[in-house]
Amino acid sequence: MKTLKDFDFHNKKALVRVDFNVPLDERANILDDFRIKKTLPTIEFLIKEKAKVILISHLGRPKGKVVEVLRLNPVAKRLSQLTGRQVLKLNDCEGKEVEETIARMQPGDMILLENIQFNPGENAKDLNFAKTLASYADVFILEAFGQAHRDYASITGIQNYLPSAAGFLLKKEIEVLSDLLKNPARPLLSLIGGKKVETKTKLIDTISEISDWVLISGLIDKELKEKNIGLKYPEKIIEPVDDTNRGEDIGPKTIELFREKIGQARTIFWNGPVGMIEKEEFSKGTREIADAIIKSGAFSVVGGGETVEFINKIGLSDKFNHVSTGGGAMLDFICDGKLAGVEALKQ
Repeated sequence: MKTLKDFDFHNKKALVRVDFNVPLDERANILDDFRIKKTLPTIEFLIKEKAKVILISHLGRPKGKVVEVLRLNPVAKRLSQLTGRQVLKLNDCEGKEVEETIARMQPGDMILLENIQFNPGENAKDLNFAKTLASYADVFILEAFGQAHRDYASITGIQNYLPSAAGFLLKKEIEVLSDLLKNPARPLLSLIGGKKVETKTKLIDTISEISDWVLISGLIDKELKEKNIGLKYPEKIIEPVDDTNRGEDIGPKTIELFREKIGQARTIFWNGPVGMIEKEEFSKGTREIADAIIKSGAFSVVGGGETVEFINKIGLSDKFNHVSTGGGAMLDFICDGKLAGVEALKQ
């Protein structure tokens, strides 16, 4: 798999697929710019190398139609603030305006195309659409780890038509997760929270194969029992011993039990809150768990949309060794060992 260091970008047009799918409020203000910030090393490297940078991303789920509130204007504004450079946002991702603007680009310029999923060809992996996107550039950079499990035009399709490489973020995500799966410092403790057990059973079984202990949230435990779902490695599972308000948070005895186990670990993988963190009164357990992981000194890997948003909100994300930008992509990689976009890069 090639990386940025394998190419000379001087005066070359670099088409970079990023993941700027950030949460917005009702006025289209960005609530969390974590994913934007994580792409800055790649963007700044390309600018330094005198590349012409063309960024493509999606936002929300417009399903192939133009949705005004999902335009990327707020992203362009925030990216301009973070880089200290003008980011020219276009109103489409293909067409005459796009072609003419790209033709006028100078080394160091940065353009952001409109929401890629406004075009129905993106999710349908229309190779004609992918070929059009590829025609804008000399090199393709995949930097959207959060979308790397998708077989979309801008993820796997463009790679048919351009020399392609992994960005710094994508490379790091794959390396960290590969090390977690193949060579973790032991004991390895995994903590699986959230709810909707049908989306977590495979993850629990897979991560249990390599973990010494697996802690599960009250809601996950409750669903397992209610639906009579068996796990492959029940002897490794540590479930809550008390809770608050029917499992909406873990109780004090469970917090103490989980703290004790976390303190013994040398590697920790955490996916999913242990309570209903959307309600302040049920976020105590998750706060306590975050604090315990940080104080443990173990190498910590955190992922999952809710979990990442929570630790960003309380200002602790920089206290963990690796906070993943991918939710579904991270789970797919752990469970299956492959991501469509990464496999295309390898080929």
